[in-house]
Amino acid sequence: MLSNQLQNGMETANLLWSRIPNSEDGELDGGTLLSTSDGGNVESLDYEVIENYEYREEQAQRGKLYVGFIVVVKWFFALLIGIGTGLAAVFINISVENFAGWKFSLTFAIIQKSYFAGFVLYVLINLALVFSSVYIITHFAPAAAGSGIPEIKGYLNGVDIHGILLFRTLIGKIFGSIGSVGGGLALGKEGPLVHTGACIASLFGQGGTTKYHVSSRWLQFFQSDRDRRDLVTCGCAAGVAAAFRAPVGGVLFALEEVTSWWRSQLMWRVFFTSAIVAVVVRTAMGWCKSGKCGHFGSGGFIIWDVSDGQEDYSFEELLPMAFIGVIGGLLGALFNQLTLYITYWRRNHLHKKGTRVKIIEACLISVITSAVSFGLPLLRKCSPCPESDTDSSIECPRPPGMYGNYVSFFCGKEKEYNDLATIFFNTQDDAIRNLFSAKTIHEFSAQSLLTFLVMFYTLAVLTFGTAVPAGQFVPGIMIGSTYGRLVGMFVVNFYKKLNIEEGTYALLGAASFLGGSMRMTVSLCVIMVEITNNLKLLPLIMLVLLISKAVGDAFNEGLYEEQARLKGIPLLESKPKYQMRTMTAKDAFGNQKVVSLPRVAKVADIVSILRSSKHNGFPVIDHKRNGETLVVGLMLRSHLLVLLQSKVDFQHSPLPFDSLSGSRPISHNFTEFVKPVSSKGISIEDIHLSSDDSEMYIDLAPFLNPSPYVVPEDMSLTKVYNLFRQLGLRHLFVAPRPSRIVGLITRKDLLIEDGEDTANVELQSTSVRSLCLLFSCHIVSLEDISYLIS
Repeated sequence: MLSNQLQNGMETANLLWSRIPNSEDGELDGGTLLSTSDGGNVESLDYEVIENYEYREEQAQRGKLYVGFIVVVKWFFALLIGIGTGLAAVFINISVENFAGWKFSLTFAIIQKSYFAGFVLYVLINLALVFSSVYIITHFAPAAAGSGIPEIKGYLNGVDIHGILLFRTLIGKIFGSIGSVGGGLALGKEGPLVHTGACIASLFGQGGTTKYHVSSRWLQFFQSDRDRRDLVTCGCAAGVAAAFRAPVGGVLFALEEVTSWWRSQLMWRVFFTSAIVAVVVRTAMGWCKSGKCGHFGSGGFIIWDVSDGQEDYSFEELLPMAFIGVIGGLLGALFNQLTLYITYWRRNHLHKKGTRVKIIEACLISVITSAVSFGLPLLRKCSPCPESDTDSSIECPRPPGMYGNYVSFFCGKEKEYNDLATIFFNTQDDAIRNLFSAKTIHEFSAQSLLTFLVMFYTLAVLTFGTAVPAGQFVPGIMIGSTYGRLVGMFVVNFYKKLNIEEGTYALLGAASFLGGSMRMTVSLCVIMVEITNNLKLLPLIMLVLLISKAVGDAFNEGLYEEQARLKGIPLLESKPKYQMRTMTAKDAFGNQKVVSLPRVAKVADIVSILRSSKHNGFPVIDHKRNGETLVVGLMLRSHLLVLLQSKVDFQHSPLPFDSLSGSRPISHNFTEFVKPVSSKGISIEDIHLSSDDSEMYIDLAPFLNPSPYVVPEDMSLTKVYNLFRQLGLRHLFVAPRPSRIVGLITRKDLLIEDGEDTANVELQSTSVRSLCLLFSCHIVSLEDISYLIS
């Protein structure tokens, strides 16, 4: 029964596997997407180091000088990733701000003569930008749709989704973000910037892309999945640092939200990468202040300075602030559930009708968004400007689309402003800056804030999941700051205190909604402090984040976890499921039959096994002279395909080559066994063998992993889960209890001083040979565990 659950688990648990593009030679081969429910487009990554004979021979030839050189190269790559991500963020922000500036300038010039003509022009400009974005995604880079954070989180968790880190995905993400954000949709560019940083890091790691002839052999140092994982982690942190100008927040975001494995050495490189991004962004902003960047001025990069806001807060204010946290948890959980339902319906019904439907859908949402943002302020009565304060730099009124408060829109008198247009007919960054602003009490009416909250919340839910790059950070801040300011208005009227600022409550509302939706705490707290430049509000931000996360967790999971499950990404979460406590390792694989290979295998038999089995790892067995069965290691499918394709190691004799009796020449470079990033690599259909080749033999001993991880069959599945996830494994041998023990390792056995003669240090451990002697081993893989975490 458990075996049947294993076979059908992924199909019944996952709502739908994401539509991921095929790949060929490391790139996508078309614009179509494949939809599967059996995991056909998702493959586990090999984060474990395969310490086979070839690897050990290659490592033995490398000295300490080479090791130091590799360390220097890793820091150099961190520098390149920081510079590349920073420049990409600068380009995206300058482009978005200029498109928005031109759009509002032309619209404002037209509405001086005719509001209807201005409305038509406004809709057409937004429609053109959104159309360019959705066309790029549907015809060029399908994997660039959405925020990309669930996919990158899956990659760092050990799941390779074909197409997410390719060059065309990077290009589609950059230009698609410019069109979707510049077109005024209810989404942000911050999530796509995380994906952009990951793509840049991956491309640097593999030396570029060969398909588009943008590559360099000088950069092809790191070919293993483990090294690429570290580079992608640096790219994720760089993306957050570039999006929010929050380098420390970027490091904590990578640590808290996207990574599953972390090392102290990686912390330094990630921090260095984020610092480089901060320098690049700061330099670009300084250069743009001279007017060389067009409409890019005080807007653009997200930083909402509220250091001149509320200086202090009283004890009685904690209750309404806690109430904001509750509201954030409820609205955030509702947002996650609504987007989950709509995205599920969209994938199952709407998007199955073809590319044309995706384009029409995005364009229709663009028209609706433009009509709402332009039309609703027309229905709002203008308010008189407040009395001017000589000490205040706030000007009233201002033209729409310009940086500042008190926007004049469809007002009959000179000294009037439209409060709904101040937040609706504006860029999202400037609208948030207006909501956060201090010394602007009574700028917004409760009716306008409530209207904006309902409409923008609805638009954000509908827009999320369309075929365009879409982030949810800025829309979440917009939603939260709106109801936060609404609560602040009631607090000001109730307590009648002069030192209470509505903008402070808007900031807390933004933090509460992000906490209730994304369920981040530490990283989000630091990001909010960095983008607002106000350390005094840190305790209050911590309070609302803790409350909103606790309330949201009572209803569902975070936004990225829900979307990852919807896309069929089998994430191994940090905590195993409760039912695993009563299960053992043997229960995970059930009655599956293990497909094994002999040490010296016939080529025809290997091909037959690869064609009939979809497994990616095979135990390799040998027989002792007395007939006893001995498991000698684990052979990966990808390595078998490389051996079959090269034919270098084919031999006529069925006898094994004893590597201990003589020196075996190295016939392969270790990098030959590396699968291209975000692609399928070699398949069995790519192998062409003659009849003579099929009669040859291959000795697998030099290429297999002689020391895979092994657990006893009665080990708790909880311990197996923790071991599997924390070590980043792809396969795990399950064996009966060993008949004997050859040694015991304690902490002192592992404390080897530098320069100590390792020949005098005897480290003996239970090996796969002693564990699997006289027994048949089973393998636990990611698929065996993933059905329990759905």
